[in-house]
Amino acid sequence: MPKSRIRKKADYTPPPARQTAAIKLTNRAWVAPVMLALFLIGLAWIVVFYVTDGSLPIDALGNWNIVVGFGFIAAGFGVSTQWK
Repeated sequence: MPKSRIRKKADYTPPPARQTAAIKLTNRAWVAPVMLALFLIGLAWIVVFYVTDGSLPIDALGNWNIVVGFGFIAAGFGVSTQWK
């Protein structure tokens, strides 16, 4: 029985080297403390509202105090997108 031919593979040629752009890294040390502070302020706002039966932090807002607390927490998540 005849032998089958072995196909020669083409040599690998890497793509041409690209000029890499310099990435400017800025100091974002403020992001983590601000993010955590906003989370904690929002949590404390909601906890104080429930513990005081709605008389604190701002009595005139009523149940909108919950929205304010969650607003602080949402702002914390917004700040967290700046973390690198």
